[in-house]
Amino acid sequence: MKKLRLLLCAFLLMAFLPSGFSQDTIKKQDTGYIFTTVKTLPATPVKNQFRSSTCWSYSTVSFLESELLRMGKDTFDLSDMFVVHKAYPEKAVLFIRFNGKHNFGPGGAAHDVVNMIRKYGIVPESVYSGQVIGEENPVHGEMDAVLTADVEAVLKNPNRKLTPVWMKGFNGLLDAYLGPVPEKFAYKGMEYTPKTFATALGLNMDDYVEISSFNHHPFYSKFIIEIPDNWIMEPVYNVPMDDLIHIIDYSVMNGYTVAWGADVSEKGFSWKNGVAIVPDKDAPEFAGSDKERWTKMSASDQDKLLYKFDKPVPEKEITQEMRQVEFDNYQTTDDHGLHIVGIANDQQGNKYYIVKNSWGTTGSPYKGYIYVSEAYVKLKTMDILVNKNAMPEEIRKKLGL
Repeated sequence: MKKLRLLLCAFLLMAFLPSGFSQDTIKKQDTGYIFTTVKTLPATPVKNQFRSSTCWSYSTVSFLESELLRMGKDTFDLSDMFVVHKAYPEKAVLFIRFNGKHNFGPGGAAHDVVNMIRKYGIVPESVYSGQVIGEENPVHGEMDAVLTADVEAVLKNPNRKLTPVWMKGFNGLLDAYLGPVPEKFAYKGMEYTPKTFATALGLNMDDYVEISSFNHHPFYSKFIIEIPDNWIMEPVYNVPMDDLIHIIDYSVMNGYTVAWGADVSEKGFSWKNGVAIVPDKDAPEFAGSDKERWTKMSASDQDKLLYKFDKPVPEKEITQEMRQVEFDNYQTTDDHGLHIVGIANDQQGNKYYIVKNSWGTTGSPYKGYIYVSEAYVKLKTMDILVNKNAMPEEIRKKLGL
């Protein structure tokens, strides 16, 4: 009977684990943070962007793979590097047209994936992995430096005018480092081009909209978000912070995942502990009856107590104004793209988002996932990409969608 009870407990715990987790995760949850899943949605296996700045592609491709699962399609592993290969030349053209006064580099945003698929299509990972330099995972340091040197040399214009082949040379470098993209390919007994394959997937790129929340622009309108990685100057919809959270929650609870652009260069974002939080330094739990001792602590000693990650702690009440101040002072920057696939509560009932990352399955207790508190999402979200059909009707109407 004892064995039967143990087996039943194990089964129930496994039922609450997000896709991609294993029973090993339970041991990590027994101390410190203990999470109970409210909702999880299907997601494809975690990938590893490794030494490349292509999180924007990995996270959004993962989002689209979940869209296909939601639609009842097969499990697809789509090529992250096909999108990277297609985006880089467009960045190069703008860099030259703006006389070098435009951002050029490996970074990007969720809308880049949507735009590149709309324009060029997509291919499976098995057809185009972008791995031709002998590494198991992407290593792009040399490639990024060489491509930057190339456009800077073209910009200097030693011939006093651009040659008609400079872009051919640029694409040749991309082909050398990532491999040439296929014009046609066979997949499961059918022949496709990247565009016909994208059509066959049945995804409508016009269904996807990008949402942000900053009060230096009017709410319920569109604005060009002022971040370096928005190299294409894409406009996003602007909503109040509470609406942003409502959109995320409503989407997840109705079966739609969310691509999440965020700042992860924070003390509260702990990959090794599998959580991201915004502790409240003024909370009674920290000050308590020994407030004098707390206030005399150095900032370093306070941080050691605040960021132990050994149990849930009181978090800041995030406001729209706090978001704006952090953005205006470069404390919230466009660091990373991730993929929200679920919602959970800790043992105190606090809400977290279950977030799929692209840093592989090691280094974190949750096999490539991280639990991000609602406070962290409120404060550190740069923007989100969602299916407009998953948005609350009242917000869609305000945005004219």
